[in-house]
Amino acid sequence: MSTKQLSTTICIIGAGPAGATTSIFLSKMGIEHVIVDAAIFPRHKVCGDGLDLKTVRMLNHIDPNIIQQELVNHPHFTASWGVRSITPKGKQRNFVYEPTIKDDVSCPFFVSKRLHFDEFLVNKIDARFADFRQNTKITSIEKDGKLWKLQAVENGEALEIDAKLLIGADGDHSILLKYLGERKINRRHYAGSVRQYWQGIEGLHEKNLLELYYPKNLPMSYFWIFPLPNGESNVGFGMVSELASKYNVNIRNKFKDMIASDAAIAHRFKNATPVGEAEGWGLPLASVKRKLFGDGWLLTGDAASMISPANGEGIGSGMLTSYIAAHFIQRAVKANNFEANMFANYDREVYKSMLGEIKEYNFYMNSNPGMKNWVYNKLLADNFVIQAYYKYKMKGWMNQAYNDTIKVNL
Repeated sequence: MSTKQLSTTICIIGAGPAGATTSIFLSKMGIEHVIVDAAIFPRHKVCGDGLDLKTVRMLNHIDPNIIQQELVNHPHFTASWGVRSITPKGKQRNFVYEPTIKDDVSCPFFVSKRLHFDEFLVNKIDARFADFRQNTKITSIEKDGKLWKLQAVENGEALEIDAKLLIGADGDHSILLKYLGERKINRRHYAGSVRQYWQGIEGLHEKNLLELYYPKNLPMSYFWIFPLPNGESNVGFGMVSELASKYNVNIRNKFKDMIASDAAIAHRFKNATPVGEAEGWGLPLASVKRKLFGDGWLLTGDAASMISPANGEGIGSGMLTSYIAAHFIQRAVKANNFEANMFANYDREVYKSMLGEIKEYNFYMNSNPGMKNWVYNKLLADNFVIQAYYKYKMKGWMNQAYNDTIKVNL
């Protein structure tokens, strides 16, 4: 059987949030491209399912009406109006965002299963500019001069794709990373996580607050409860891999132990029911810089290790890298030049968006990792000044997420 041939200027590998976002913004720029994914959407994806203000900001860049007209009343999205901090003694402090304008539905956070959120995004891929190939698995990559040759299997048939520029948006296990020899795990800048869906957890806030618990004796870790539609919650636990190894913490077992017996949270699960098994995944953190571009290639999202080292969130930061990447790609397309010099400032633009989170993470890791959980518990739970500060800062964050356009300096 003959191999099908496909030629394109740009090929995006992966159609998760990073890949889909890259495609969406390239289409807005009128740039034709191919985007491939091994799965057929909707598809299952292990994640914490939290959509933070970075995600909200990126969604507003896709469409300024997207929150009000599509998400607020969407059956697969829960609007969350703030954060709840839980101390090791079980004390709770609620940080609720209150809109200043009556009936304003501009919301800071959402929670949605990746099954639904990723499908929501891929449905916005524009077929006028994007040749979207689902059920298409890239099996090998070769470079022939300035041209990439990708071998793939599409719906069980062989496919060869020729491209001038590759966008690696296929996550932590990116095939492009492996080809480049850059798929390396630095346990100091990597976290292990586990999550499980639960039904009927008691004591959830009426405003669907995102709940965070920082265990006292587990440095650089946190436990979460994120409310989903229909009475479900995404429940999980994550910890920096280097410290989990140092303190001999089995993340999956510790997660189960906390739900069963931790005084701060176990009582909330007495009448709750697990929905499915606990599932784990790895988080490549942005706290160590990796090479993000080269001759004929760019990395975005988890493939670029763009997960926040402060909170483990990667959806919004991944979408942001894709928005930035699209602007550099636009310049390269106009010049018909895909060499590394066209992307020289890409890493600068990407990392500046996360500089504060990177500095905070490295400060704790280089001084006293156990101090972070202590500081977070003391400040967030016992200090009313912090609550007032949160309300003040939230106004600025909301204004940025809903009104400010991200500027990309090429």
